[in-house]
Amino acid sequence: MSELADPLALAQALIRCPSVTPADAGAQDVLAAALERLGFRVTRLRFGEIENLYARRGTDGPNICFAGHTDVVPPGERRFWRFDPFGGEVESGVLYGRGACDMKGAIAAFVAACARHQSGGSVSMLITGDEEGPAVDGTAKVLEWLASNGEVPDFCLVGEPTCRAALGDIIKIGRRGSLTARIAVHGVQGHSAYPQKADNPVHRLVRALAALTAAPLDAGSAHFEPTSLQVTTVDVGNPASNVIPAQATAVLNIRFNDLHRGRDLREWLRATIAQHAERFDLDVSISGESFLTEPGPMVDRLRAAIAGAAGVEPALDTGGGTSDARFIARYCPVAEFGLLGTSMHQVDERVPVAELRALADVYAAVLRALHG
Repeated sequence: MSELADPLALAQALIRCPSVTPADAGAQDVLAAALERLGFRVTRLRFGEIENLYARRGTDGPNICFAGHTDVVPPGERRFWRFDPFGGEVESGVLYGRGACDMKGAIAAFVAACARHQSGGSVSMLITGDEEGPAVDGTAKVLEWLASNGEVPDFCLVGEPTCRAALGDIIKIGRRGSLTARIAVHGVQGHSAYPQKADNPVHRLVRALAALTAAPLDAGSAHFEPTSLQVTTVDVGNPASNVIPAQATAVLNIRFNDLHRGRDLREWLRATIAQHAERFDLDVSISGESFLTEPGPMVDRLRAAIAGAAGVEPALDTGGGTSDARFIARYCPVAEFGLLGTSMHQVDERVPVAELRALADVYAAVLRALHG
């Protein structure tokens, strides 16, 4: 069996590439070399300044794809780290470094699983360098290329950290959508002693926000928790206590379930604000719609494989933030399963080596199950 069947060395090599988004820093070179040793046909796909990779081994179906990212968030001030964030050091059975948890460790486990599983169907990898950044020239662009080249997978597993208390306890089969709205309400500046000569935009904005937050948008759905609307900032920038400002602004974020679409929420926002403000600007960005991979045969086999390998019965979940699975869901069924997310994006990001190796065991079991 190839030495790549143990994920530790590859995880260390990937961590030692300081691939803070959007930099690649050689991470995908390291991964491509490992995959080529295992018989994968590797295609490097650069869009803009982003390095991406698609690799496939085998031509028969089904094509089971592992998806992930080699880019990482900045480490912050290194003086707060016990270890070099790009050192890939192991102490007392724990691997330390930026990306150990999110998600170079999982990528190494992907490769280790492929080193152990050599028969039946095809296995592929979609690896981007643009997940922690704007996510414009990464997975979304690679999927367009896959579609135009007849390479859309039959099922995709994203290796984001999903587990909470024990490896195996959570599979994500969907994610909420995310909408960010920037509101600017315009008024007429004036002296606070003569409010009849002014039009206070703060009062109008406060009433609009009260209306938007007055009642929940829904009570949740079969697989999703209730939609959440959170006001994240209210700003006036007024240094004077006796001047009514000309403008007041606010930002809010809506994490919405499968009962809503982003465009419908945008129109609801516009109509509600218009009831309280005659003049306003509304700028809405939708970073992703909600999606759900309905439980069925493939999800059942995935769940059974994880339970058998990890010894934990996984729950099906749709919580948390967004991930690149939101793009993949437009093309094929997708689920997410990876390490415990305890230390992701933190100082001294880390993963126990035993957990990393156990994840490789799980991924190998998943390949066997999904290839039938």
